[in-house]
Amino acid sequence: MFPDLAEQLCVREQQGLRRFRQVVESPQATHITIDGRDYLAFSSNDYLGLANHRDLIQSVCEGAQQYGVGAGASHLIHGHSAAHHSLEDALAQFTGFPRALLFSTGYMANIGVVTALVGREDAIFADKLNHASLNDAALLSRAKFIRYPHIDLAALEQRLATSNARRKLVISDAVFSMEGDIAPIPQLVALCEQYHALLLLDDAHGFGVLGKQGRGSLLMSDHLKQHSPSIVYMATLGKAAGVFGAFVAAQAEVIEALIQSARSYIYTTATPPLLSHALLTSLRLIEQDEWRRDALARNIAQLKEALQSSPWQLLPSSTPIQPLLIGDNAETVRISQGLRKRGILVPAIRPPTVPQGTARLRISLSATHQPHDILQLTQALHELVVS
Repeated sequence: MFPDLAEQLCVREQQGLRRFRQVVESPQATHITIDGRDYLAFSSNDYLGLANHRDLIQSVCEGAQQYGVGAGASHLIHGHSAAHHSLEDALAQFTGFPRALLFSTGYMANIGVVTALVGREDAIFADKLNHASLNDAALLSRAKFIRYPHIDLAALEQRLATSNARRKLVISDAVFSMEGDIAPIPQLVALCEQYHALLLLDDAHGFGVLGKQGRGSLLMSDHLKQHSPSIVYMATLGKAAGVFGAFVAAQAEVIEALIQSARSYIYTTATPPLLSHALLTSLRLIEQDEWRRDALARNIAQLKEALQSSPWQLLPSSTPIQPLLIGDNAETVRISQGLRKRGILVPAIRPPTVPQGTARLRISLSATHQPHDILQLTQALHELVVS
């Protein structure tokens, strides 16, 4: 019935780009079970090891007892529970913004923010390595979509200076999800203030991991002790926070504008309140468990040292995302499959997720990986060099 779709799938498979889902039969952790086999996993964004934390499990149970399971309605039609409201207040305080707003996912948050804040007469300036959700949001907004080379501030300034758009919005990952590097946030803020632009920062991979007490990439720099009113901050709650969802934090008028105009907020059922109840516990753990970020730093250092002699290059990253650049699609898949045969999971990342010729293994580290786990991975990689 759909021969063109079948042909597209065949071509994708021939190019080594077809993806397959794997059914995980265990809780998310550094060791997971797939098809009855146990694996050492370097494939999760559970950076702090909270996804299966006993305190979060207990909080989910308490939240279900107090609020039930489903929210039953959108936030604007009696689906906004006390749990949601308490979490929004806590997230605003935790990140240092006047207000915060919950979204169901980071993808929906980016779509909602961008399409609510800019339109046909406006311009969006985007880093070329931004996450797909930011690119999709820009296209949906119908604003002029202007991209600049990765972290090229001179190119960004030139584009901002020559724009006559009614409203300007710069959008950027804070931590780039496939590179692991960090955007030059103080300089981005300065440019946005100079050229009267808003700045949307997607901190999906920095929140909980970076900054004082895990409060995010914005608080890594002494230059940003007080947030610029030009910043709109988005972070997800299903990675380092270990649960689900996302939030946007900003000035009060920005949050109120999103409540009134962000379609991905208005026209969807609110997330289960029990998740917000659990996330209050997650915030407490993120704030108090400094040992988790210390363990991550040790794991990153161990991996970097062990792979110094590898013919494959670790991209420069100080975050838990450690991309090992292979280049060729087929070779990247071979190495990933070789690791799997040895009981180790590291995903092969290929185009179109990354540019052509830059296929890589995306090694994701967790605070709960042990030194012998990283040793097992690096020894297996060295074996695969000569196999």
